[in-house]
Amino acid sequence: MSDFRIEESDTVEYKEIVNDTLIKEVVSFLNYKKGGHIYIGINNEGKIIGILNPDQTQLKIINMIKDNICPSCLGLFDVVLEKSDDKSIIHIIVSSGQEKPYYIKHLGMSTKGCFIRVGSSAQPMTQNIIDDLYSKRTRKSLSKIPSPHQDLTFTQLKIYYEGQHKTLNDNFAKNLDLLTEDGKYNYTAYLLSDTNSVSIKVAKYLGKDKYDLIENQEYGYCSLIKATNAVLDKFDIENITRTKITSRNRLEKNLVDRIALREAIINAIVHNDYSSEDSPVFEIYSDRFVITSYGGLIDGLSKEEFFNCVSKPRNRELMRVFRDLELVEQLGSGMTRILRTNDTSIFNFMEHFMQVTFYFTKGFEENEPITESREKSREKSREKIIELIKNNPKITTKEMAESLGLTIKAIEKQIKTLKENNTIERVGADKGGYWKIIKTKSWSKNVKGG
Repeated sequence: MSDFRIEESDTVEYKEIVNDTLIKEVVSFLNYKKGGHIYIGINNEGKIIGILNPDQTQLKIINMIKDNICPSCLGLFDVVLEKSDDKSIIHIIVSSGQEKPYYIKHLGMSTKGCFIRVGSSAQPMTQNIIDDLYSKRTRKSLSKIPSPHQDLTFTQLKIYYEGQHKTLNDNFAKNLDLLTEDGKYNYTAYLLSDTNSVSIKVAKYLGKDKYDLIENQEYGYCSLIKATNAVLDKFDIENITRTKITSRNRLEKNLVDRIALREAIINAIVHNDYSSEDSPVFEIYSDRFVITSYGGLIDGLSKEEFFNCVSKPRNRELMRVFRDLELVEQLGSGMTRILRTNDTSIFNFMEHFMQVTFYFTKGFEENEPITESREKSREKSREKIIELIKNNPKITTKEMAESLGLTIKAIEKQIKTLKENNTIERVGADKGGYWKIIKTKSWSKNVKGG
């Protein structure tokens, strides 16, 4: 194939090489309600030319965009290497920004510096459009809201970056847009810091309504990244595998699609409107998972555009960090993954909230045999209990439950299994005693039940 399969349009631009006009094109898409896509290495006729030194070119583009556009658009663009006809091309994904008008820094907020996408080209804005956009500019950006506390630490965030083989240097707060214009920590920094007052609630009910609450866990008061991972781990355990026996074989399926559930959880957290000091809420019923985030649809984004995967991040600073840590992939890809296995009816748009409901898979056994997947989840819980005991032999079952996000009853059940298999023992009374680990190697292979 010598011609590219996507035609130039109001959201697609081809460029054969990287030149000074690239910044103009990026600015025009930032100011356009749909954002857009720029492909480098393809000429105006759609013929794939390819590029030399793709890694070097990718870094050059990132720096060009980062250094030459105002306001900051970090978190609103992605630069991806792709292959077509065995030739390297670069795909720049640009989201519509909320702090319009965006402009070329050295030309200022003027008719020479502000552009918007019209048809298949970037056109200069009139002064009236510039003034109108500026008057409507969103001022609820987390980057502009000062942190309620300025004595913040970021040990957890640095550990997560190190886990991705990335290092946060002394200028990380500035580089990640964690500072206000006057140099103070902003609200994004507060959300990512080691200690804050933000808590994400996970409630579990026995039935299909809120009558019988059996778990009420809070994941928070820590870095939002740590809280996000804790919620993902919790739902990974709750999203068990059910079975269905047919005349030919035995089928297994999770309660809901794992990939779609993960994307919905992360979307709710990263796109929540934290300026209102409300956090996402996650609910587990006997027949469904319900995810509720505050903020409703982002201003200027229609339902049709939302379902067509138009990317318009509410919190670009958070999006930047979540992408750095590979919790999200390309901009706009999360909605694609959700709609791959679900229809749009799972979304409920309200004035101030957005709700996503995943009903459990039907036709599979409700009280299924213990599958390998479920046993692995239980082994994982027991491994975590062992680790907690190693770190604190005097830890209580209540403290274990709080740490792992499980009920005390669930902890007691796993402890009983560990004691029956001579993995741990209790030394002394419940009060004043401590736990002793008897076996530490390959214990899970010998554990049965639970």
